[in-house]
Amino acid sequence: MVFQSFMDAALDQVRAAATRGEVPVGAVVVKDGRIIAAAGNRTRELSDPTAHAEVLAIRAACAAAGSERLPGHDLYVTLEPCPICAGTISAARIARLYYGAADPKSGGVAHGARVFSHRQCHHAPEVYDGIAAPESEALLKAFFAQRRDA
Repeated sequence: MVFQSFMDAALDQVRAAATRGEVPVGAVVVKDGRIIAAAGNRTRELSDPTAHAEVLAIRAACAAAGSERLPGHDLYVTLEPCPICAGTISAARIARLYYGAADPKSGGVAHGARVFSHRQCHHAPEVYDGIAAPESEALLKAFFAQRRDA
């Protein structure tokens, strides 16, 4: 089997989020080589601190599956998930997590809380990091540089 990345679709969600003035993070949920759900951050738009790209994409995928669990599903996200998102990934039983840029400040997978390594974590996905990291990082840096310069 040949690995097929869906990070380009997540990066499309990043660009849409940035256009809306949201922190540019994008996520897609994939099952059997097909995108089931896609989302970008909408915390400001929805006035919802939990409206992170990963959470929104997982909610949509769960609705499509008719289940609160997504075994056999993959999640592609452009930034290392925060603790909220890592908890959601675990609860949804996502099989594989692919993420782009590391997040030393707010990450919850390889940095900070390291949610999947806790005894209390009921499910830990396979984790693959650094997928399209340079582009993910560049889009985030450009977004915040533009905000500082404005």
